[in-house]
Amino acid sequence: MVRGIRTAGILAIATSLVACASPTGHAGSATNVPPPAAKPSSTPSTPSTEASAGAGTGTVRRALARMSTEEKVGQLFMPVVHGTSAAGASAGNQNAFGASTPAQVIAKYHLGGVILFPENIKSVSQVVSFTNGLQKASKGVPLIIGTDQENGLVSRMSALVTDLPGASVIGATRDTGLARKAAEATGAELKALGVNLDFAPVADVNIDPRNPVIGKRAFGDNPARVAQMVAASVKGFHDAGVAATAKHFPGHGDTRTDSHTGLPVIKHTRAQWEAMDAPPFKSAIGARVDAIMSAHIVMPKLDSSGDPATLSKPILTGLLRDKLGFDGVISTDALNMEGVRKKYDDGEVAVRAILAGADLLLMPPNLPKAHSAVLAAVKSGRISRERLDQSVTRLLELREKRGFLETAPVASAAAAAKVLRSAEHRRLAAMIESQSR
Repeated sequence: MVRGIRTAGILAIATSLVACASPTGHAGSATNVPPPAAKPSSTPSTPSTEASAGAGTGTVRRALARMSTEEKVGQLFMPVVHGTSAAGASAGNQNAFGASTPAQVIAKYHLGGVILFPENIKSVSQVVSFTNGLQKASKGVPLIIGTDQENGLVSRMSALVTDLPGASVIGATRDTGLARKAAEATGAELKALGVNLDFAPVADVNIDPRNPVIGKRAFGDNPARVAQMVAASVKGFHDAGVAATAKHFPGHGDTRTDSHTGLPVIKHTRAQWEAMDAPPFKSAIGARVDAIMSAHIVMPKLDSSGDPATLSKPILTGLLRDKLGFDGVISTDALNMEGVRKKYDDGEVAVRAILAGADLLLMPPNLPKAHSAVLAAVKSGRISRERLDQSVTRLLELREKRGFLETAPVASAAAAAKVLRSAEHRRLAAMIESQSR
């Protein structure tokens, strides 16, 4: 078969990179329709010895020690909030969270982060005011404010930022310098708006060109070249002072099922995974990527349970943590996607993701239910205090590495206007387009 020949060729190309890669170490739609829930109590907890002794700097340990159990659980969640103002009341927020304004949602659940979508964006001054207001609403540590700004097909902030080419166009240039500059430009514009984490770059290898969910979002179909582009992009985001996220682990590039609407099954053997899917993630880890996002895909040769990678301890802990040595934040892909909701309810999904090894629960479709389920699992001992502290510690360390653990960043509309769609960034976009041909 042609497909078999293609796979064999990719295996041959990629084998050399697998041996030398150095392991040093997306969201779906924004639908939220759960019923309101009662505000959780604030029962103090004692930080565990395992997670607090020797884990993180003194600043991180002190921040962890100040948190109650409820505050720690809240740190794990990053939902979409409705509206364009932190203080603006919305029926969407009331229906989804039992709180009217984004600021009230943050306070009620002690949220660790918020993800921005086009519904939250009107203008530069509005976004700057919004992100500053969100940060002000967080009474504990500063928020992680994220978005999916991959450029190209997935560009949540496209109304405001430079129209830089997507990954496939950058990959076609074969110039890692341009990949790094593009990520730095994107990161600089996001930071100017008050966004401190991008759910990019895509680290999937576009093995099947008819893949409905990755395709041009990937840098290409050559694992070695994709790995180089991913590492360069991570460094570019760091040059701008923004956290980067490699996605979607263990690799979403060889399926024709969209995990937004179904549960893909990828039948790669362990050797095929090592050669075709793993290299870009190893490269991202080598570049000290801040976070890695899981995929809602089943890889039965890596875990025979039938659970998607997001809920798989053999994949998230066994492979990503233990085998590849990743010690940063593991984020789930959006938990409102059908690929992760096939077997378990929305509360159980959140609990199982944490037990599998995830630290950040992205866009739960029912935040009250998921929050209550995780809190109950901690109080019952199903999720140990040590396990909870490990995740919160990693989230605090991400903030510290990017310079916003102790002081919330404050964006400026005037400063942002000088960065967004600057002449320099527009010239870069044109250069990438030219060199990709």
